[in-house]
Amino acid sequence: MTTTRVQVVPGGPVLVSGPVSIEMPDGEVVESDRFMVAICTCRRSDAYPLCDTSHRRCRRAGRRTGRAATANPGAAATTSDPAATTP
Repeated sequence: MTTTRVQVVPGGPVLVSGPVSIEMPDGEVVESDRFMVAICTCRRSDAYPLCDTSHRRCRRAGRRTGRAATANPGAAATTSDPAATTP
């Protein structure tokens, strides 16, 4: 018997040892043959249902509080965070 490992990441995706077939509500089947598959739980991913780490960018922007955030409210939109795009 093959065991499938599923790990829920707090504030992030659900990690599933792959390969996997994901059946969407409309009947579409999304397949991935990777050894580990990240399934999006925030629905912000451009590759939904697969995670593209969009939750990282949104979570970091939401944490901007205090003087720096109120002094320059547009800073979150113009600042590039390389860690936000690294899987």
